[in-house]
Amino acid sequence: MNEEGRGPSAESLLALIGEHRESIRAALDDEQHALLLTRLSALADAPPDKDMAVRRALQGVRLALRPLPFDHPVRASLDGVRLVAAPPGPATVSEALALIDLLTAAAPVPEPLDLAAADPLFREPALSTTEATARCGGAPPPELIRLPDPPRGDRYPQFQFPEGDGHPHEVVLKVNRLLLADIDPQGAASWWLGDNTWLGGAPASLLGQLSDHELGCAATALVEGE
Repeated sequence: MNEEGRGPSAESLLALIGEHRESIRAALDDEQHALLLTRLSALADAPPDKDMAVRRALQGVRLALRPLPFDHPVRASLDGVRLVAAPPGPATVSEALALIDLLTAAAPVPEPLDLAAADPLFREPALSTTEATARCGGAPPPELIRLPDPPRGDRYPQFQFPEGDGHPHEVVLKVNRLLLADIDPQGAASWWLGDNTWLGGAPASLLGQLSDHELGCAATALVEGE
C-alpha cells in the first residue's frame, strides 16, 4: 500500500513487473508474453501529457497480465492498483520504456505480433471500414472505436452498432468520447468488452439492458477515478 493507503501506484506495478520478469515469462506463453510487450509499448508511446491516454494504456497492461496464476505476486496486486492514488503520467511512460528494455535485454525481440491471434479484442465481431461507412451514412465519426489491423484493414467492433442495421448507438459515441477512443481505441474497447464489477458484466453486453445513464455513469466513474 502507498502512504495514502489506497493501493500501489502505477509505477509500483511496473517496478513489480520488472522484479518478477523471469517468473512472468515462465508463466505466460509466447503469445501472451508478446501481447504484454505490445501493451507496454503502447504505454511507452502514450502522450505523457494526456492523462486519460496513459490511464487507458496502463489498463491494457493490466489486462495482459490477467493470465498470470492468481498466486503470482504481480497478479495478486492488479486489483489493488488505484490510479487515483498516484495518477499515472510522464513517469509512468518513462518507466514503461525502461521496463521494455529490461524485459527484452535477455531475450530475442519477438516476431511481429499477429494481433488477430493474440489479442482477444481483435477476435471480436467487427465491421470493415466499408461496412462502417455504410452504417454511418458517410465517414465513420472519430468517436467510434477503430482498431488498426494491417493484414485485414481497420476494424470497427460490431457492438457499437445496433443489430441488423442503423447508425451507431448514441451512448457508445458519448462514452467513447469520455474514454478518448480516438487516442486509445484499444483501451476504450477493453472497457466495453471487459468485465465491469459495478455494472455486473461487460458494458457492451449490457447495451439495451441498462439505461444510457447507467452506462455513462460507469464510464465517468472510471475517468474521474471513483
